Amino acid sequence: MVMETDVAILGAGLVGASAALAIRRRGLSVALIERDYGGSRASGVNFGGVRRQGRSVAQLHLSARAHPVWTDLERHIGIDGEFVPSGHLKLARSAADLVSLAAYAQRVEAFGLGLQILEGPAFRARFPDFGPEIIGGSLCPGDGHANPRLVAAGYATAARMAGAELIEQCRISQFAHSGSRFRLHADDGREIRAPVMINAAGAWGSEVAAAFDDTLPMRIDYPTILVTEPLPPLLSVSLGIEGGGFYGRQVERGNLVMGGGFGHDGGNDTARPDGEALARIGSRGAAILPAMRGAQIIRVWAGIEGYTPDKSPFIGESSTLPGLFHAFGFSGGGFQIAPAVGLILAELVCDGASPTPLDAFRPDRFANTALP
Repeated sequence: MVMETDVAILGAGLVGASAALAIRRRGLSVALIERDYGGSRASGVNFGGVRRQGRSVAQLHLSARAHPVWTDLERHIGIDGEFVPSGHLKLARSAADLVSLAAYAQRVEAFGLGLQILEGPAFRARFPDFGPEIIGGSLCPGDGHANPRLVAAGYATAARMAGAELIEQCRISQFAHSGSRFRLHADDGREIRAPVMINAAGAWGSEVAAAFDDTLPMRIDYPTILVTEPLPPLLSVSLGIEGGGFYGRQVERGNLVMGGGFGHDGGNDTARPDGEALARIGSRGAAILPAMRGAQIIRVWAGIEGYTPDKSPFIGESSTLPGLFHAFGFSGGGFQIAPAVGLILAELVCDGASPTPLDAFRPDRFANTALP
């Protein structure tokens, strides 16, 4: 019941699985440990936005590495994940919104997003279905969306086929470090030992860090999604709104997928949607796309996600325990950048460094900061 491996990865979501795949391709043995099933948590139930636009400059370095993976996903994991480069449109409801979008476009011009600021008759001619409160927007043509259920499970499968030991339905209840090995004790009696451990435990990442006396601040919330019945073609792009509060896309079958609110704790590591949040999402959707008024809602759900104080993830080696690497706290924005994070973790583990700038994601960046 004792397993020895080069790298133990806790969490088989998109980050953990992409790291396992990249590390296996570098030749190290990997145990990819998941208490549920690979990709069954936040990685598999999120909105599915493959979005660079709107990210901080620091995160755009991650997005730039991830973008080529998405455009060639089948070569990397064997499936295309229903990735559609539909474009991402961030909507403006005021002149101030347009000014903010134009300033952002100028600020990130070096990243080659090709942002197009659209307004007035030109915007209305291109997007005639939006309601009157929408006066323009910023279009990122290369962004899009994918099916998170397929992509998350696809990465876990690809890691297993590459030789990673995928251990599902395995809850780790005791964490220890002997000085040279991490020792992870599971409820079923097995023990997994490794000189290197990656904490990709998502909403539970802060708890795992604390087990090794590494204090990383994070709050838990429950992003909520609703899906309508199939509708005629209304939306050719993935949507966001300047200032936040709503996002949406229409899939090939015609269903509109929308989010922008939060549910609540359902107990036993589950989440439940909130009725008021769902009503707000539907109301905003109908104001943005009047043609969807009266559409039937056929499905709702809520996920469990960790949010850091600055809304950026923890990525890097622990400052308190060498060999422990953190990659969690993606604050609702991890889907697009996760393939890059997996590659970066492989570089940190195998090479000791990554060419991608990571200072903004240091796990110890809040060590001397007073937080509310």
